[in-house]
Amino acid sequence: MKFIADGMLGKLTRWLRMLGHNVKYSNKLDDTQLMAIAKKERRILLTRDLELYQQATAKGVKAFYVDGQTEAENLAKIAQKFGISLDVCMAKSRCPKCNAQVKPAPKEKVAGKVEESTYAHYNDFWECPKCGQIYWQGAHWARIRKTLETAKKLSKTEKS
Repeated sequence: MKFIADGMLGKLTRWLRMLGHNVKYSNKLDDTQLMAIAKKERRILLTRDLELYQQATAKGVKAFYVDGQTEAENLAKIAQKFGISLDVCMAKSRCPKCNAQVKPAPKEKVAGKVEESTYAHYNDFWECPKCGQIYWQGAHWARIRKTLETAKKLSKTEKS
């Protein structure tokens, strides 16, 4: 499943990429360009713009109106609508910055590319082959898990 997100959904784009979804994003595309790309590349248009959502659906473009107040709420609604998993699988995860699929990186390969304390405390790393960004499941993963757990609970209550 591939998405294209409007310029107001940068944070949501990063979440969906982490979850392994191919999400095209640019805050420089106008409504016409977003709809054209969605149609041509068979992507689902995610938007916070009700008018754009209405235009897109009227023109036969698959679109989803994102109206949640929090990232967890938005993730829950998208997971429910499209049946996507709210679990991060690093084998499928994409770079939140550039959308390329991240690859496991041997610890030795990241020496000098991450802080010494990070290198000392973690053993599992992933690297983006496109932009070179290094990732690891550090202290920030507690917040990531909490948001995803909240989203899972919300998606279950929406089904009821």
